[in-house]
Amino acid sequence: MSTAHKTSAKSSSKQSAHRRKKKPAQDNELARVHGLHAAEAVLKGRPEAVVRIYAQDSRQDARLGAVLQAAGNLGLTIERCDGELLDKLSHDGVHQGVCIDMMPSQPKSESELWQLLDTVAVPLLLILDGVQDPHNLGACLRSADAAGVHAVIAPRDRAAGLTATARKVATGAAEFVPFFQVGNLSRCLAQLETRGIWRIGTDGETELQYSDCDFKVPTALVLGSEGKGLRRLTREHCDQLVAIPMAGTVQSLNVSVAAGVCLFEAVRQRGLAS
Repeated sequence: MSTAHKTSAKSSSKQSAHRRKKKPAQDNELARVHGLHAAEAVLKGRPEAVVRIYAQDSRQDARLGAVLQAAGNLGLTIERCDGELLDKLSHDGVHQGVCIDMMPSQPKSESELWQLLDTVAVPLLLILDGVQDPHNLGACLRSADAAGVHAVIAPRDRAAGLTATARKVATGAAEFVPFFQVGNLSRCLAQLETRGIWRIGTDGETELQYSDCDFKVPTALVLGSEGKGLRRLTREHCDQLVAIPMAGTVQSLNVSVAAGVCLFEAVRQRGLAS
């Protein structure tokens, strides 16, 4: 090999190494959660993702103290600040004296979905068929987190992903609710059937109401896109189609509102059953 070629090869190798080197995360690339419950969940489940913790210097209550002690035990840096900064960081949310900046979670694969379901006795899943508005995805994730949903599933193509907008609207839920993107939603629905999971789709034209369903069994709630609703193949893979009764002049609900209505019927039924 000639000297010139060796020099070129070394230079190329250095450039490749430079490209592979990770840059420190910028603030606009981080996810932010706030509130004591969220902080406790992050420190317990994803402490390695924490970049910084903001704590209100004027608060001295025991629960916040326990969170900060746990953070200190993990060797995490805590930045003391005033409540005004926390109001700004949380967009005037109920921060309870603490905000955390962290590396955002990433969508999970279909193979990881089956691994998760192997560990859940009576799953409650939310499937979004082509929801393209990141605001709606974020709101659905927030409702899913509140309802204790085990997984949110969406197509990989022609659907909203975990963008900065979706994460912001989800107010931290995107970091805790497992979000799965699948290549073929119809195939995924077929495989859920083989696992004994009852697939309930929403459709404004059917007479059966959502409250007439049995959500105590393993369930996948399937909602369609903002404008077109469920696609034909998705509809055909549903075991049951249900409607939310509408008393006013509006013909349909926003997809995130419909998700919340149906999911909390599941919460109600499962709570009564326990």
